[in-house]
Amino acid sequence: MKLAILGCGAWGTALAIAFGERHDVVLWGRDAAQVEALRATRQNQHYLPGATLPAGVRPSADLPVAVANADLILAAVPTNALRQTLRALKTTVSPGALVWACKGFEQASSRLPHQIVQEEIGGAHSCGVLSGPSFAKEVAEGKPAALTLASSDGQFARAAAHELHGPRLRVYSSGDVAGVELGGALKNVIAIAVGVSDGLELGSNARAALITRGLAEMKRLGVQLGGQPETFTGLTGLGDLVLTCTGDLSRNRRVGLALAKGQPLASVLTQLGHVAEGVFTAPEVRRIAASLNVDMPITEAVCALLDGRVSAAEAVAELMRRDPKAEQQSMS
Repeated sequence: MKLAILGCGAWGTALAIAFGERHDVVLWGRDAAQVEALRATRQNQHYLPGATLPAGVRPSADLPVAVANADLILAAVPTNALRQTLRALKTTVSPGALVWACKGFEQASSRLPHQIVQEEIGGAHSCGVLSGPSFAKEVAEGKPAALTLASSDGQFARAAAHELHGPRLRVYSSGDVAGVELGGALKNVIAIAVGVSDGLELGSNARAALITRGLAEMKRLGVQLGGQPETFTGLTGLGDLVLTCTGDLSRNRRVGLALAKGQPLASVLTQLGHVAEGVFTAPEVRRIAASLNVDMPITEAVCALLDGRVSAAEAVAELMRRDPKAEQQSMS
């Protein structure tokens, strides 16, 4: 299969490495100097140092060349860059089969990726989202991982998943685009909370409780927004939540750890050097939940902490003061 991957950040590079062993891959980036360095060294020193591109991967800064005759275009850009990328793509080629691998809401519009795609190229194309519990570094190293490819076109989801599926990077199919995207966005907020708990050294019991109750929040809002309940107990819900809350490579978890130590948010983000989606997602989730009258106490606590209205210890104390409820009732 001829595969064009748009975006040569950490995730785009990792996917190029994973798929480049079996497919003809062009890895496109808009920064010509970065692409030339990729071509010369076969490594992405800035975003994914130490990982080497397979011989079958061809870096390119020329979008028309990158997507020419591609069987599948995979957009691995940040959500905030997806709209611009799609607009550039439209001037080059009429997108046929398109998959995006970005998470979170667009900051300017509060749109999910599938809504951006609908607005920019319409719904006449075979398209879907690729998401799941995956750190780019581990995927690039060839360590086992599993993802979900979701599309409203079930035949396309199954066919694309089959083509991308491999022995080390398993790809499952789904029809729940909204649920898959929401799981990938909402888990980042919970990961900040778990990072705070671990930073305060509150223990494994507290971590388990936050992950479990965080999943309840994700499911409550996700179902209200059109996701299927079972999606939130799958790879892109529970799976991605556990990884992001417990993995040391998680940027959102690291934000929580630093905030627990009293570091200012601006300083934390500067030191991080990469985008931590949960910081921007949390206030948007709070706004959407309020408009739908959905109870999101962990999200509220994270927002209060990010806004500087409470300390990390005060945010935890506020959660602990909540009135008890029947668990299954509060899961719905």
